[in-house]
Amino acid sequence: MIVKEQKLNPKIFERDVEQEPIRKGFGVGLLEAGEKDENVVGLCADLTESTQMHLFANKFPKRFIEIGVAEQNLVTVASGMAHMGKIPFVSSYAMFSPGRNWEQIRTTITYNNMPVKIVGSHAGVSVGPDGGTHQAIEDIALMRVLPRMVVVAPCDSIEARKATLALAGNGQPSYLRLAREKTPVITTDESPFVIGKANLLWEKENPEVAIIACGSLVHNALLAASELWHQGTSVLVLNNHTIKPMDEQAVIEVAKRAGAIVTVEEHQIVAGMGSAVAEVLARNYPVPIEFVGVPDVYGQSGEPAELLKHFGLDPRGIMEKVRKVIRRKK
Repeated sequence: MIVKEQKLNPKIFERDVEQEPIRKGFGVGLLEAGEKDENVVGLCADLTESTQMHLFANKFPKRFIEIGVAEQNLVTVASGMAHMGKIPFVSSYAMFSPGRNWEQIRTTITYNNMPVKIVGSHAGVSVGPDGGTHQAIEDIALMRVLPRMVVVAPCDSIEARKATLALAGNGQPSYLRLAREKTPVITTDESPFVIGKANLLWEKENPEVAIIACGSLVHNALLAASELWHQGTSVLVLNNHTIKPMDEQAVIEVAKRAGAIVTVEEHQIVAGMGSAVAEVLARNYPVPIEFVGVPDVYGQSGEPAELLKHFGLDPRGIMEKVRKVIRRKK
C-alpha cells in the first residue's frame, strides 16, 4: 500500500491522474530560485523554451545568457561565472549536455569543484520519434563517474521543482536529469524530498522483492506493484531519485527486508542507476538482482509508449523481472 507519510497524490492509480512534463517543474523551480537568490543565473544552448528556462529568462533577462548551439562553451562560461560567485544553471538536451561537452564538464567544472548545475532535458527513450541519435540513455553513466558530481533524476514535475531549489543551494557540481513527455504527478507539495534521501513509496508485509526506481519510471513501478499485489505478490517500491550520493542505508534496508531487488530506469542497464545499486549491495548485502533498462542497444524511433513497451520499461516488463528474480530466490 501507499506509504501515508509520503503524502502522495491520491489519484496516483486513476486514469485521470494529473500529468505534466517533469521539465516544467525545473522551469518553475529555477524561477523561484532566482527570486530567492540574485546570484542564480541561467545559460542555455538555443533550447530555452524546450528546457523551460524561458520562465527565468523572461523574468531576469539580465541574468540570462543565450549561448547558442555551442554546448562546450555553455559549460565553460558557466564555470567561469561560478568562479566569480554566481550559481549557474545550464540547460540543453541531455544528448548534447552532457553528451557533447563531457570533457569540458570534467575539466572546468568537477575538476575545479565549481557549483554549476547541468540540466539535461529530454533524457531517455521517451523522446520518441526523435530516434536513437537524440535519446540520451548513457547520461547517468557519464555523470555519476565524475568525482564531486551530484546526480538527481526526479520522478515528476513537483519533485523536479524541489530538486532545482535544493541544487541551487548545495554548493556542488550537479546534474539534474529531466524527461520530455508528460508524466503522471506522483508527489504533492507536502511530500518529503531531500537530496541523498530515497523515499519508500509502497510497502506490504512480507515483501518478496524491492523495486528501486528513479525518474519517469517510478509511476510504472507503482503500477506494477499494485498489479502484483492483486496477484498475490508483495513488493516494496523505493523512489531512488538521488543516484549520487545514493542513499545506501535505504538500499541496504529494503534488500534485507525483501531479499531480492529489481532496479528500474529509463537508461542503459550498463553503468546506470541499477549498476550503482548493485555496487552498494555487493559491498554490503548481496542479494539476487534484476535490471529493468535498455539492454546495451541504441534507442529507435517510435511513440513514447511503444518504446517503453519495446524495451520492457512498462509495468508488464517490470512485473516480468520481479517474477524472474523471485524464481532465482528459490
